[in-house]
Amino acid sequence: MSKREDLIKKYTADLKEKCGITADADLLTKVTIACGPSIYNDDASTVASSQASELKTVKNNFLIKKLGLKDNPDLDKGIDAVMEKYGKSNKHKYRAVVYYLLTVHFKKESVFK
Repeated sequence: MSKREDLIKKYTADLKEKCGITADADLLTKVTIACGPSIYNDDASTVASSQASELKTVKNNFLIKKLGLKDNPDLDKGIDAVMEKYGKSNKHKYRAVVYYLLTVHFKKESVFK
């Protein structure tokens, strides 16, 4: 099994255990691939939800650039909702899981079809 497949298994388990969600395996795989090499870097593979600069990066690089959403207050509300769902106290929020949750939250699965 490849390292990416191992990570996808870990992300699937995280979604189930921490969010109570059964992941769409195909969508999760595509979102993970879209994260690029960051998933293999310990620092870049997670989202520091307590850092405003990190949340701004998620908003600009993923929501606006990747998903094609327009910058508005709903983006920040969506990020907050996803962080709440993933668990504010959870220090290890995997980037691929956050991006998956954001994709579903904003109903932008079509970007990855």
